[in-house]
Amino acid sequence: MKHRRLLLVTALAATSAMTNGDGGPSSIVHSTLVHANPTLSVHRRTVIEREKGAKPLQPSLRAIRFWRHVGPIVVHYKFTEHWYKIAHKNNPSRRAKAWEALHTKHAPAGLKVILELRGLYVKIGQVLSSRADFVPRQYVDAFSTLQDQAPPYEKERIVKIVRDSLHSSQGVDMDDVFESFGEVLGSASIGQVHKAKLAPQYGGSCVAVKVMHPNAENLFRNDFKVFRTLCKIALPGWDPILRELEMQMMTEFDYNNEAQNLNEVRSNMANSPYANKVRIPEPMINLCSKNLLVMEFLSGKKLAETIEDRLASILGGDVQSARRVLKAKQRALFESKDIGQKKKGLFRELNDIIGENDDGLTIARKAKKALQLMSMTTEARRFLSLLLDATGHQIFQDGLYNGDPHPGNILVLDCGRLGLIDYGQTRRLAKHDRLALAGVVAALGKQPQNPHEISTAMRSFGFKSKENNQENMANFAALYFDSDVAGKKLGFATPQMYLMYLNSIDPMVEVPDPAVFVARTSFLFRGLGALLQQQLHTSVHWRKHAVLALASDGGKIPLYNLGLTPSSIA
Repeated sequence: MKHRRLLLVTALAATSAMTNGDGGPSSIVHSTLVHANPTLSVHRRTVIEREKGAKPLQPSLRAIRFWRHVGPIVVHYKFTEHWYKIAHKNNPSRRAKAWEALHTKHAPAGLKVILELRGLYVKIGQVLSSRADFVPRQYVDAFSTLQDQAPPYEKERIVKIVRDSLHSSQGVDMDDVFESFGEVLGSASIGQVHKAKLAPQYGGSCVAVKVMHPNAENLFRNDFKVFRTLCKIALPGWDPILRELEMQMMTEFDYNNEAQNLNEVRSNMANSPYANKVRIPEPMINLCSKNLLVMEFLSGKKLAETIEDRLASILGGDVQSARRVLKAKQRALFESKDIGQKKKGLFRELNDIIGENDDGLTIARKAKKALQLMSMTTEARRFLSLLLDATGHQIFQDGLYNGDPHPGNILVLDCGRLGLIDYGQTRRLAKHDRLALAGVVAALGKQPQNPHEISTAMRSFGFKSKENNQENMANFAALYFDSDVAGKKLGFATPQMYLMYLNSIDPMVEVPDPAVFVARTSFLFRGLGALLQQQLHTSVHWRKHAVLALASDGGKIPLYNLGLTPSSIA
């Protein structure tokens, strides 16, 4: 596969005498310079500028702290891996128990490192917590708090950034813009969001204010170097993915871009069939800057929390029982225990869920709860279907979509609509890439599937394997853009293991860049489906959007200098 391909530390000493107080040396220098040259402009550094130069040793110190905590964990995993290859290679149950014990032991330690270092590590934790079908459940459970609950920076520090940003970029005072600047709504890897109310002259509405964390860009750049080293040692298959993630994430450090993307996505959605079902927050462009994004406040709850609350209500308000039930069903789904099994009847399903909480319920009360459970399940499926359809429209009709749709960015609003927030990782597809991808998804979603048609569409998109194995190429397509079910049926516990198996048959040597983030979006949706106990097939939901895109271009799959004959989409 082709992919695009410690720091010099300078310590600056400062003495306590060099202050800005009256009569100090700094004041004398300032006065002398201004009097000598009245046209001299003296620039006062903003909080962001001061943060960048404040701690030149910080990258090296962060690397040391990272390896001090993570190094022993890596050694423990590597030692266990080699030990069981030698001593217990014919005892899979013992090996599985050993891995479970390792995950249980080290997941809390991993969360502790993330919370201590923040930055990139929060983003990595968010991605891992979204992949309930791929990452050990102990890590999913531990990292799930990172979706929007990473430790925020203190409010005073954030207020200084907002004040400096509004003054330097818009020439206005913060107190004139906001009537109030309040609670933290969520904190993540790059920034945190506060709820605020605009002053009457700016409309007086409630807004969400996204503020970039101090020195976030420099920290990310250096943390990527550290994490790439970890991948080479412990996760060699992740290095290409990490490089793509780095290339995309390093474009997030200008909220002006996100504001423009948000505006465009919102306009596209307003002109789509989902205008009355999906809301995108409106950015206040005139108040945004590189490190500040002011946008419409959407009132609602995360989709996963909504489902949890509904189930807790069915169980008489028992939130802990609801969480246990959802986690157990999620585990059964991504451990493949439900694959190929006959579905249970509604009352049996209800009996399994109620369990020890069943204190002699009458048939009538059980029937009522069964109807509530059916309604909850229907609602979850409706929202997931709407999410997939809205994203399918963005990908195949608009060519502009969110490349990071993790669960913390998907809300059920008070008005009943779906709210989609955080477009920091917006991806664009050129027309030829959009149509080539549509050819793959249209072939994948058609029943019965035709491996020749799927593999032809994959090659037209730019995928290339060593031996050009047609069936294996079709299996790669399903893994990237549909589901992990085929691997589960073969006994592979994770998509990574199934990917390794496919590469052992006929390794993929070339993957087109536009495919990477669409595939990542598909994987994230499958992870969200697992969190909500749904086995998703993204190509089934996306096929109608893919076929529509192809039909609007004459119904042909575009082929690029590969000597292949275009084939029509049925």
